[in-house]
Amino acid sequence: ALAPPSSQAAPTRSRRQALATLAASESPPMRRVLSSAPAAEMIGAAVAEKAAVRALSARAVSTAAAVATEEGGGISMKTKVPGPVGLRLMEQHGPQGASGGAISLFCDYRASDGCYLVDADGNRMLDMFSQIASLPLGYNHPSLLAAQADPLLATYSTSRCAIGLMPPMELPELLDETFLKIAPAGLSRVQTMLCGSSANENVFKAAMFAYRAKQRAKAGRGPTDFTRDELESCMVNQSPGCANDLSILSFRGGFHGRTMAALTCTHSKPVHKLDAPAFDWPTADFPALQYPLEHHAAENAAEEARCVDGARAIFEARLAEGRPVVGLIIEPILSEGGDLHASPSFFASLQRLCGEFDAAFIVDEVQTGVMASGHMWAHQAWGLPEAPDFVVFSKKALLGGYYFKEAFQPPQGYRIFNTWMGDMTKLLLFRAVLEAAEREGLQARAVSTGAALMRTLEAARERHPRAVRNLRGAGTIIAFDCETPEMRDELAAALRNNGVLVGTNGSQSIRFRPALIFGDEHVDEFEGVFAATLRQLAL
Repeated sequence: ALAPPSSQAAPTRSRRQALATLAASESPPMRRVLSSAPAAEMIGAAVAEKAAVRALSARAVSTAAAVATEEGGGISMKTKVPGPVGLRLMEQHGPQGASGGAISLFCDYRASDGCYLVDADGNRMLDMFSQIASLPLGYNHPSLLAAQADPLLATYSTSRCAIGLMPPMELPELLDETFLKIAPAGLSRVQTMLCGSSANENVFKAAMFAYRAKQRAKAGRGPTDFTRDELESCMVNQSPGCANDLSILSFRGGFHGRTMAALTCTHSKPVHKLDAPAFDWPTADFPALQYPLEHHAAENAAEEARCVDGARAIFEARLAEGRPVVGLIIEPILSEGGDLHASPSFFASLQRLCGEFDAAFIVDEVQTGVMASGHMWAHQAWGLPEAPDFVVFSKKALLGGYYFKEAFQPPQGYRIFNTWMGDMTKLLLFRAVLEAAEREGLQARAVSTGAALMRTLEAARERHPRAVRNLRGAGTIIAFDCETPEMRDELAAALRNNGVLVGTNGSQSIRFRPALIFGDEHVDEFEGVFAATLRQLAL
């Protein structure tokens, strides 16, 4: 049994009342955490001291996690997915709007834990996609459940604040303890947002504000010395007040969001863009590498050089036309487009191009950031001579936002702004994520577990070359192609019915984005299901 620190007294009546309130939660994982007397003692003391997460000892959290794992078990399938309950819920939800129409299954999040998602029919599946690459610690992680006991979380939830106008007094400290603690070298400023799309939208604006400020400086004006023509023309969406002559360069296969400017820079699937207006912004080719990489070094180098030359030609042509490219946005791995990779030298060449043409170098780490690649930020593997101008995050960071250099600080208030400007509750939870990651060595685990998963897939590739080809990855960001789109769809559906959730992307790719807690035992479980599924489909 674990004992609370000797400096802490037994829970007082008020502490016991607080514990009773928490224990009344309908969440079975929360009840399991609280059922341990040591965890209860630690949480009780923490509630009284308004520091629940900090007061929970690593031993207490580990004990609770072990209990949850023992009680949860592994894959357990009862029906096809979706089953009858899920289908009834879809029918019920359809007239309500169907949440956009892309729902694949309804879930029981109270019963889910660790790397296992339970659906409405009670099917317990190994989730190797973690929603949309967005759960850093899986489902109902004890550290995040314990964080619910922090009174600040209740305060921020009850009185959600407009961070950009009246932030809470704890904001500077929380930023130091979260995003600035893990900031890429050379980037000391951060702006939280709501999601990846809103982050990219505001990055584009910040890049254009900075470019316009430089233009005004050349004319002997300050960054906010606007002419009457600018002030009047912007109100009817015209130049010179609106920067209609400026653009952001993006790449074929890239995905940066579904809001208007972000959608202009998205080129992964037609369904995202059909019937929506777009800005007249340029698109460059992204290298189409051949695999295995070690067998095609010369061809791939030539392909990357072609794409760099193409990007340069766009910069030159736009500048000559008087409508310069003022920013370039790129993902370290073009995820929605099919997990497309390129070499560090390719990305370094793009950064040099941006420097040559005075454009912002924007790295979109929405899907690759927060340790999944084996680095805190995937671009750190490139060995760039200096930091990007912007690094965008979301998903495993729990909220959207971006890092930026001082040169891109907005010149006045309300230029980068919305009602919420982030979410303070997610800052508290992300602090717990980082503490758990450090305590459990999750960044190193992404490297070792990713290597184990690659070995499993390499072995499958040898036995099933039609089903597994073009294997590629970094850390646990892994993907392979099937011979045809139809084969990919059949394999993904069969894996789901056999208890494994994977993602699909590109035209015929299957991708993996497990939570950071994904371990070798999960790889072993996947290996058995994967082999059986390939035999079942005779692939």
